[in-house]
Amino acid sequence: MFFEEATAPAGEVQFVDVQSVVDKVIDWVMSVGVRLVIAFIIMFVSFKVINLISRRIERRANDARADKTIMKTLAYLTKIGLKVLVVICLVGYVGIDTSGLTALVVSFGACIGLAVNGALSNLAGGVLIILTRPFKLDDYIEAQGYSGTVVDIHITTTKLRTPDNKVIYIPNGPLATGNIVNYSVMDTRRVDFTFSVAYGSDVEQAKKIIREIIEGHELVLKDPEVFVRLTNQGDSALDITARAWVKSGDYWTVNFDVIEAVTDRFEKEGIEIPFNQLDVRVRQD
Repeated sequence: MFFEEATAPAGEVQFVDVQSVVDKVIDWVMSVGVRLVIAFIIMFVSFKVINLISRRIERRANDARADKTIMKTLAYLTKIGLKVLVVICLVGYVGIDTSGLTALVVSFGACIGLAVNGALSNLAGGVLIILTRPFKLDDYIEAQGYSGTVVDIHITTTKLRTPDNKVIYIPNGPLATGNIVNYSVMDTRRVDFTFSVAYGSDVEQAKKIIREIIEGHELVLKDPEVFVRLTNQGDSALDITARAWVKSGDYWTVNFDVIEAVTDRFEKEGIEIPFNQLDVRVRQD
């Protein structure tokens, strides 16, 4: 306090020592005020340096030899952790008593923890995903009813980009504990086809056409060999199943090319592709 309360007989006027107040203000400015200015300057410069370090770590993620997921997460955690550390050190430097502040932060943290229980589970899920590594950046995954390419892994959410260029944010809590299908973890994938032909069609000719088209595709791997067999006798069609192995990145190209080519050849060769139809007969008494 800048001045003390003085006792005086009733009816007498109390005078304030202006010089004493000015002296105390000057003392405060020369001590605490200078420290505050120095603290703000240090904080400004420190945050600039921390941001620079974080950006350099993120640029390392573009290096083919570095893991992009780990590097981006490391950059984010480094930036937040160092800034918090700088603030705590500067609070002590200024001379603020942190004992009461610590108790307040702990109480506030407990209240926030009860209020954001779901957010904490997402935080734990993010840590679990980073440690167990079920997927990484640029992987194509299917989880929680959505599928897309992993664009970013934050500490509480994972960001996906769908094939039609939509962005989906999935909470890490249910993502870490649910089923995840990773289509990019293996170098090769198997493409499965099912072609139906009508009863009475030349099944062997149909199988020959399918095999020729698949084996003739330049993106289909020679090993394992192509599988083509009659697998089902349906109510109105015979189902021929074909399987071929391709590199993961060529999956959809081979899938669409083969379907289009087989349909075209079936039409030219006169092999009937069945479709649902209803025959109505009218009986007269």
